Amino acid sequence: MPFKIQDIVESGTFARQEQPAVPVPGGLVIRPWAATDAPAVYEAFQDPVIQRWHARVAESESEALGWIEEWRASWAEERDAYWAVADAGTDEVVGRIALKSLLLADGQAEIAYWTMPSARGRGVASRSVLALTRWAFEEVGLHRLELTHSMANEASCKVALKTGFAVEGTKRGAGLHEDGWHDMHLHARLNGDRDGPAASV
Repeated sequence: MPFKIQDIVESGTFARQEQPAVPVPGGLVIRPWAATDAPAVYEAFQDPVIQRWHARVAESESEALGWIEEWRASWAEERDAYWAVADAGTDEVVGRIALKSLLLADGQAEIAYWTMPSARGRGVASRSVLALTRWAFEEVGLHRLELTHSMANEASCKVALKTGFAVEGTKRGAGLHEDGWHDMHLHARLNGDRDGPAASV
């Protein structure tokens, strides 16, 4: 029985092309992860802030390399899309950004990110979120992006609001962290929504 609604984004859209680099205003670039980034990933996951919100620790650079290999494979499998955020001049890793839980047929994904401790306070997360959001809507044709964070993560909430992700509600007990279940704030943007502050908490 044929479907009456066409896929929003055709299957194979990611798999049949190389993962692109996306320029970010202010001297940054979102680029595919490389094996040489393993030390930076290992360093990032020693940070207590990243550990708190991601509940993960890298015990060695080789383990971090395994994560990178998984992230690169997920592009071809169209499950998730992970990028490093790097300084465009030095190629130093300053963060990570991703489109997780890709549902190409439905035109949906979840945007996620973290920033290296040394790069915080410079707008790295918000600029990267805006750049990847524009790419996902304008180049890929996704319809909806979600962004969720623990209700206790005020910094992530500020990034969401600054980049136009409107508050849609609270997912009770939806995120398991080291200290137990957290209520999660749900934000989202639709293709066509404006950039900039979308709502107040």
